Amino acid sequence: MPPREQLAEQLDPATTVVLTVECQQGVVGPDSALPQLAEEVLTSGALHNIARLVAAAHEAGVQVLHAVAERRPDGRGANSNARLFRAAGRLPVQQHSGTTAARIAPPIEVADEDIVVRRLHGLSPIAGTDVDALLRNLGCRTLVVVGVSANVAIPNAVFDAVNLGYTAVVPSDAIAGVPSDYTPAMIRNTLALVATVTTTPEVLDCWQSPRRATTRA
Repeated sequence: MPPREQLAEQLDPATTVVLTVECQQGVVGPDSALPQLAEEVLTSGALHNIARLVAAAHEAGVQVLHAVAERRPDGRGANSNARLFRAAGRLPVQQHSGTTAARIAPPIEVADEDIVVRRLHGLSPIAGTDVDALLRNLGCRTLVVVGVSANVAIPNAVFDAVNLGYTAVVPSDAIAGVPSDYTPAMIRNTLALVATVTTTPEVLDCWQSPRRATTRA
């Protein structure tokens, strides 16, 4: 983990954006299409930590983007070129646009100033979506990536962010995957090589410090 001064510089509220990844009711909620993942994000404390980070971001003037994966009822535009996509199309809970499954899950709060970016295809919340253009327009330099899953979407988001020139920050206690021992292995062997790995309390400390940088107007 980086020294506090370095982390605080990276997490300047004026140039930082929090990206929640697939934190929707049909994925991490009690009626999830993926109950094992939903249980892991709850019991590990990751969902609680995501909510804490989003609330702190709102207080500190840090922009929040919510990346949601959806599917049309007719499946148009959805991928079918991998086993994951074909299996998703057969799940009992579908992430259909406009349904409860596609809404951000409690206890994560969505503020009026938050931006929700929805995608119908692919594995990444960034590639092929509006996220990169929005980040650049927002003056983002550091992207804090939280959510699920550590198996697929989180590493996709981190790699895409780094390839696009952003500094990626990953609070290790605010992401989850299955099985439970996979997430720390992914962090240690992969994400730590390309992202700043930290914790929720360390991020909160940077944003709650009276010495923090000036926030967005």
